[in-house]
Amino acid sequence: MTDRVLIQDVVPYDLPSSLDKLAGPATGILQLPHSVHWGPDARAELATRDGVQKAYGSLIREGSAAQQEQLLNRGLLLSAWSLLRLPQRCRALWEAQFPELLGADDVQP
Repeated sequence: MTDRVLIQDVVPYDLPSSLDKLAGPATGILQLPHSVHWGPDARAELATRDGVQKAYGSLIREGSAAQQEQLLNRGLLLSAWSLLRLPQRCRALWEAQFPELLGADDVQP
């Protein structure tokens, strides 16, 4: 019997070097790059929970460190962290790199 390798176990995730480098907007409409969100509507309204989940989930799962630093906002990320639907390994990598995410409260964005 051979061990199966699942894509979830090997998909690469990029992370910024520091949460302090996250310089994205905290409000307004965020236009996601096609490389991050290839659906029909790449806009996300940051004033809504759904918009934050869409934008931040996509950027964390699919974005490069440069895209994350440009488009994610530190405060908004911390407030929305527990709301994000992320693969378990992705969440674990981010929390290992940035322990302050573990204490992030579920605050309405």
